[in-house]
Amino acid sequence: MSKAFALALGCGTQNRNEEWLEVYYPAPVLHPDAALIKAVDEVLGYDGGNVALPLTKRQAGQLARAWRESAHEEQASYAVAFQESDQPLVLTLLETDDAPVSTPEAYLKLHLLSHRLVRPHSVDLTGLFALLPNVAWTSEGAIDLDELPEKRLLARLDGRLLSIYAVDKFPCMADYVVPSGVRIADTARVRLGAYVGEGTTIMHEGFINFNAGTEGPGMIEGRVSAGVVVGRGSDIGGGASTMGTLSGGGNIVISLGEDCLLGANAGTGIPLGDRCTVESGLYITAGTKVNLIDTAGQPTRVVKARELAGRNDLLFRRNSLSGAVECLANTDAATLNGELHQHN
Repeated sequence: MSKAFALALGCGTQNRNEEWLEVYYPAPVLHPDAALIKAVDEVLGYDGGNVALPLTKRQAGQLARAWRESAHEEQASYAVAFQESDQPLVLTLLETDDAPVSTPEAYLKLHLLSHRLVRPHSVDLTGLFALLPNVAWTSEGAIDLDELPEKRLLARLDGRLLSIYAVDKFPCMADYVVPSGVRIADTARVRLGAYVGEGTTIMHEGFINFNAGTEGPGMIEGRVSAGVVVGRGSDIGGGASTMGTLSGGGNIVISLGEDCLLGANAGTGIPLGDRCTVESGLYITAGTKVNLIDTAGQPTRVVKARELAGRNDLLFRRNSLSGAVECLANTDAATLNGELHQHN
């Protein structure tokens, strides 16, 4: 086989039953060339398909030599490093972008997103949740929940405190990938599988879920839900939120175009085009009744917000006297403060 979708050498954590809890891939490769794949075939006997192959330290050394001979120095260097490790090792090779069928495959796809090698919605994540075990993320790494009481007791008896940061399927992105040119005030609020574009600032209350993210530059002070993509120059205000497909949005893919502003405590359940603004405190859903306002400031007709999905240059506001939701031409599109992002 001369072509494949992705390849990665990783190490991770298994429970006592040798089931994978998590996998770390320092340098995944999208569309690996034939020499990388040939080395896997020679060392591990690869017969094609999407596989997660257990790797011994000896095999890691053999891969290192084969990859070095084919001038793949970066991959060879990681293979050498893994050769010295006592952690469980795995070589994951995806011939095609089919739905993952194992935990190492699922983790590889999440890494591809956070490494910015693929974009949200561009890879098959069908069945992902069932492949990610719910584990305790602790000061000593991932721990199987059934093994947690014993591990916590042993730590106490040894005079150590085992701190539990989260009990979840998804780990913190920054424990695996820190993309270039970003600022993240609270790394616990960005999940592995987030796509964080260059120039993005994520403030303390900002949140980005998996298979979602930002083009960058941008300011995220609110919630970017699963599946949502925020365009260049857009701002999610403090307490603002976007409706993801996992939280009631159905099959509609929510997105914000370029130079948009979602005001503080606002929200959207429809895709916004470029240069759109939703005023603070206003949440637009697909069924929201919206008064269209003409250039003379007069209402023309009432539509449901879904009819305005994806259109450019719109300002959504609530009439302070009548309480009606209104939409008019946005003559003052949001512009980010360049000082906030040019030094990321």
